[in-house]
Amino acid sequence: MVRLILSLILFAAMTYELYLAAFVLFVVAAGSDWIDGWWARRYQQITQFGRILDPFCDKVLICGTFVLLAVAMRGSSIPWYAQVAGWMAVVVMARELLVTALRSFMEQQGADFSAKFAGKLKMWFQSIAAGAGLLALVYVQGDSGTEVPNWLLVVLTASVWLAVISTLQSAVGYVTTSLRALTTASN
Repeated sequence: MVRLILSLILFAAMTYELYLAAFVLFVVAAGSDWIDGWWARRYQQITQFGRILDPFCDKVLICGTFVLLAVAMRGSSIPWYAQVAGWMAVVVMARELLVTALRSFMEQQGADFSAKFAGKLKMWFQSIAAGAGLLALVYVQGDSGTEVPNWLLVVLTASVWLAVISTLQSAVGYVTTSLRALTTASN
């Protein structure tokens, strides 16, 4: 629940171009996902409610941040190849909606549809891209004329494209797994 509340405050900060505050909020919110998962596994506090709420909060955090980054970066001085474009935000959202629908259907059929390594890797790349994007916006904010440092531009470019590629790749993996399970079940 804390991650969800932090996400909403983060979105407000982004809307009002408070990008440094948004960056800090994003890092705390994304970090709370790791802490929450570690805590639940360490103390055997994994619940059905948590299995539903955790991925929901992840999706709100990542999808919302990507959408707002696409809006904020459009027309900015960040080079086009390093920006989160609108179509990228749509790819991220579409993948999340597809996997959520597949997970719901597959679990209703009694199949295990736990998170896979590809999904976790995708989340890492998306989180790095979102954090780097927010940090880049800190540099180009307003009329400061400050350019994004080269090291950040490299991290941003690589992570944005790796996020898109890993998002698509993990979607293909989940669809393939679902089709395989459905084909096996129908035989």
